[in-house]
This record gives sequence, structure tokens and C-alpha cells, in this order.
Amino acid sequence: MPSTAIATVEKMLESLPQEAQEQVVEHLREYIMDLQDELRWDTLFKHAQDKLVAAASVPQRFRPYPPA
Repeated sequence: MPSTAIATVEKMLESLPQEAQEQVVEHLREYIMDLQDELRWDTLFKHAQDKLVAAASVPQRFRPYPPA
């Protein structure tokens, strides 16, 4: 079942001429793709950040290289 937000957007789109609908759909498609990309990067960064925090918590004597 579609959400209320989707139903609202659908009604708004239906009120527009066909050409305008196509433009809006194209903008929405691009916007959603950008959001998905940002979410993927946020997830990757979160995992990397967790690993960095874990690595930083390892005592200095166990690190395989001398400090800079």
C-alpha cells in the first residue's frame, strides 16, 4: 500500500500537464539517486569511522610501525 506522501505526490503530479509531469519525474529520479548515493557514502563512512576509532584505541606498543 502506498504511503500518504506518495499518494500526495501522485495527486500533485496528476494535476500537471504531461510534459510538466515528465520534467518533475526526471527531477525526482535525479534527486532520489543523489540521496541514495549520499546514504551509501554515509554508511561507508560510518563503517570506516568505526574501524578508525577501534584502531586508535589499540595501545601504542601493539602498532606495527613507529610513531611519526
